Amino acid sequence: MADRGEGSDPIHEDDPDLVRLAREGRVVAYFGYGSLVNRLTLRTRFLGIRRATVSGWRRAWMRRASPNMALLSVRPEEGAETQGVVVYDHADHLPSVDEREAAYVRRVVPLPWIAIEHAPVAEVPLFIYEASPEEPDAAELGATIMQSYLDAVLQGFASLYGELGLRRFVEETEGFETAILRDRAAPLYPRSVALSLTEAELFDDLVIRRGARFVDFAG
Repeated sequence: MADRGEGSDPIHEDDPDLVRLAREGRVVAYFGYGSLVNRLTLRTRFLGIRRATVSGWRRAWMRRASPNMALLSVRPEEGAETQGVVVYDHADHLPSVDEREAAYVRRVVPLPWIAIEHAPVAEVPLFIYEASPEEPDAAELGATIMQSYLDAVLQGFASLYGELGLRRFVEETEGFETAILRDRAAPLYPRSVALSLTEAELFDDLVIRRGARFVDFAG
């Protein structure tokens, strides 16, 4: 897989009213660390999206869905850095985002803690949704990762940050040492993506080396 590096392609076209809405105080932003990094999974028209790195949080697989499935979150950790995206959205959409992320706590990200690539506006309220630092990760709880969800995230990081960013994601995300449900052929994740053979082989190799194991549907 070629290392595309950062900044090679636009993630999402900016809304033409983004700057005006920000001046009127009608824009918020939040840090995305999972499927939002993949433009092919986006079903909502946002005001803008930018590559970004946040300091003070580490990404982890956490038990979130039933039955005993894992999705991505972040936990506060001094000195940690996490790559992802900053999503610019209408301020009046924030309650629906809060509802979607009800399992987590919304925190304000201090501006010195975030590096945003080519930020289109300055000093809009910026949030991150975090899990408790004491909450066990997926590996500790034996929660299972959906391969179809993992594929979408890994493809997104490879597209935005190249192979180096992809490898960094796998190496630095906690909780990988658990089961991955092999659902690529019949995806459970509703926004699943198609992979090339090269992508599929690389993704599987990386997560196996990281300590994950693949399991099939029971029965």
